[in-house]
Amino acid sequence: MKEQTNNPLHGVTLETIVTELEDFYGWEHLGFKINIKCFNENPSIKSSLTFLRKTPWARQKVEDLYIETFSK
Repeated sequence: MKEQTNNPLHGVTLETIVTELEDFYGWEHLGFKINIKCFNENPSIKSSLTFLRKTPWARQKVEDLYIETFSK
């Protein structure tokens, strides 16, 4: 198995990513930064995880925002 030393998300779960972004931005601002329904209408960690696991383009946006926000 190849080391993922250059992958900033290695070992970070999707639940951790969503939780930390929500803690940092709050649902309202998170929904403004990434305009997806699961962040704007009755948001919850559970509903967001369900949507993001099925929707690769949205998951990529969330992962990119996480890296941009926390890798500094």
